[in-house]
Amino acid sequence: MPPDPITYCGIAPTPLLLATRWNFDPPLLVGLALLLGGIALGKGDRRALVAGWVVLAIIFVSPLCALTVALFSARVVHHLLLVAVAMPLLAWGWRGVPGGRVPVGIAAVAHVAVFWFWHAPPPYAAALADPAVYWAMQASLAATALLFWRAVFDAQAQPLATTLALVGTVAQMGLLGAILAFAPEPLYAPHLATTAPWGLGPVTDQQLGGLIMWVAGAIPYGAALALLLRGWARGWRLAA
Repeated sequence: MPPDPITYCGIAPTPLLLATRWNFDPPLLVGLALLLGGIALGKGDRRALVAGWVVLAIIFVSPLCALTVALFSARVVHHLLLVAVAMPLLAWGWRGVPGGRVPVGIAAVAHVAVFWFWHAPPPYAAALADPAVYWAMQASLAATALLFWRAVFDAQAQPLATTLALVGTVAQMGLLGAILAFAPEPLYAPHLATTAPWGLGPVTDQQLGGLIMWVAGAIPYGAALALLLRGWARGWRLAA
């Protein structure tokens, strides 16, 4: 049986200890404080930006950080909160602020490629074994997601390209989730010995993570597409 991984978020917690596992890592808290200060002093929609900041704090400071060491399904929730909740909130808050834009198609490909890369078993295991790799994972997921959502919310974006990018992103999220949900064997070695205290086997935990990715992962992208289509339709009616 492999040993419990010791990661940036610590060792895998048990249910009884989870509530005590808050992450008060000083560099993390300084980074969050600097981000909040930048939001307070900078431009943009502060309500959306603060909401995105709160989600980031929940992801990295709350016991969810520790839970992701024990359960792959919790890691999926963590990643979805990062790329599909926090980053679109920040992108929406910074819409209209210059800088950091690439064509939506390129941004979508980068977002999808990085997401798949870090959910391949070897890079995933490396991220849990080394804090530097862990932060490389978090930073690359966040950066490519932010670029994607800024491109989606760009007022100059082409409706067809943006629609195709969002539909394609929903499709890939569902595909990856389905692969994980139907995999007959556990794919993630770091969780082989960490799920039992939570009443789950590693395969069941992996299937739950795949189902969350498959179903819940599509919701933010689908909601963004619906809102954008409604806005474009209103614009077309006004132009007519």
